[in-house]
Amino acid sequence: MTVLHPPPADPVDPGLLSRALEVGGRLANDAAEVLAATTDRAGRTGSRTERHLFDWVTHTDHTLERHTRRVLAAEFPDIPVLGPVIGTDYPGDESATSRYRWLVAPVDGALNYLAGLPWYAYSLALLDATGPVVGVISDPTRAEIYAAARGRGTRVNGVPVRVARQPGRPDPGSGYPVCVDPGTLASACAARREVRVLGSAALAITQVALGNAAAAVLEEYRAWDVAAGLALALEAGAVVLDRHGRPNPFATDGLLVAVPSAVTEVLGWWRPG
Repeated sequence: MTVLHPPPADPVDPGLLSRALEVGGRLANDAAEVLAATTDRAGRTGSRTERHLFDWVTHTDHTLERHTRRVLAAEFPDIPVLGPVIGTDYPGDESATSRYRWLVAPVDGALNYLAGLPWYAYSLALLDATGPVVGVISDPTRAEIYAAARGRGTRVNGVPVRVARQPGRPDPGSGYPVCVDPGTLASACAARREVRVLGSAALAITQVALGNAAAAVLEEYRAWDVAAGLALALEAGAVVLDRHGRPNPFATDGLLVAVPSAVTEVLGWWRPG
């Protein structure tokens, strides 16, 4: 039987939550302006990294990560910032002693961005030892800012959202698509599941938080790509599990984010036997 109750999260100072949300929202708006200003495909340049065939870093990544680090260093000087251009993936940097860490993905979905496909985002999260504390995602092609803070819910452009069934809409767990990455595609297709491969882990998880998808199943991801999305999903009422069906916001061998009514069905074709 799948256990859907997450472990208790540590309390966070309300003042820190408010400051983190305010600064994160400001950075997300800055990122939206930068990404919107580079809509001309000829102005988008980047290169494939050595880590993965589909892993790209663009000049915009460098620009946004430098700006993010500069602002966060001024506002939160005691909290380290980790991202794809500089730094080590969380939680691998065991030398850091801060209770909190910022994780930034300046352009999650970089190949989409380079190709002009409208599925990329800026993602910023504050984490502690028990999971996401604050998450902010800027979706520039839809002119939306998604934000969540522990115990304060999830909002889209300031409007609260929940994954619970809305009046006039079907249950997302019944027939809505599942967002997957290439590593999960074969299993989903074998189960005859309706799937979408968006090319952005942050936006895939966000679709669950918004009630647009039944689940997101990811096998290849980095912590900074998913951390803010997990904050959104958890605060919106979604379930976050590892591939063994255990609540785990730091899962490293596979991640399932789902509306509660879809968990059993998705784990049935994804979880190892």
